[in-house]
Amino acid sequence: MARFSGKTVIITGAGSGLGQATALRLAQEDANLVLVDMSAEGLEETGKLVETAGAGGVELVTANVTKSEDVQKYVDTAVNAFGSIDGFFNNAGIEGRQNLTEEFGDDEFAKVLAVNLTGVFAGMAAVLKQMRTQGSGSIVNTASVGGIRGVGNQSGYAASKHGVVGLTRNSAREYGEHGISINAIAPGAIMTAMVEGSLRQLGGEDWEAAGKEFVSVNPMKRFGRPEEVAALVAFLLSEESGFINGTIVPIDGGQHAMY
Repeated sequence: MARFSGKTVIITGAGSGLGQATALRLAQEDANLVLVDMSAEGLEETGKLVETAGAGGVELVTANVTKSEDVQKYVDTAVNAFGSIDGFFNNAGIEGRQNLTEEFGDDEFAKVLAVNLTGVFAGMAAVLKQMRTQGSGSIVNTASVGGIRGVGNQSGYAASKHGVVGLTRNSAREYGEHGISINAIAPGAIMTAMVEGSLRQLGGEDWEAAGKEFVSVNPMKRFGRPEEVAALVAFLLSEESGFINGTIVPIDGGQHAMY
């Protein structure tokens, strides 16, 4: 039997990248999915993919994760459509501009933190209310290898992802007794549109050469695939990982082990 038959999972940032890959993986395991993204076009694409893959049920919610009313909208959609929230992949995020700290800018710093940290907090707070009522549930936050070590020229991103690590660990201590597990993944060089955009910032037309340099810092010397991250997230959301709580799981080809 599929691990997610009869289970409902919310995925933010579902319109592309890791969110889309995870939605497809969970659809193949018969999950009910509430897919959330700011991009209606991206959501529509993911919705078609998961329906073809055999998702139990699908709801699409166009939302800005930094707005409390939008967060409540996707939580209410899940409960009204399916009756519960069994899993939450709290994944929406942005990278922000690359610059020295002194040149990063207050507005850019605030923008990155709003999505990557405040949005993650708001999603957790709203979903945890429902999960505590149920007495069960699993949350996986998207941190980053940049949340467990420094990242040059990305003050906002690194600060936000370190914050996600702190939120994950703290909340895991608070909610474990309620049957809820809260963990985070820390991806490294995973080839997504966001990573490609970052490489184009660094390398311009020669961004593929910048990519080769980027992956040279991990022992496997390659980019990870979104599908590999999706497999990890599916495990952490499943009952098979029931005693894993408050853990930050790197998926970076061993990059974190080199520092």
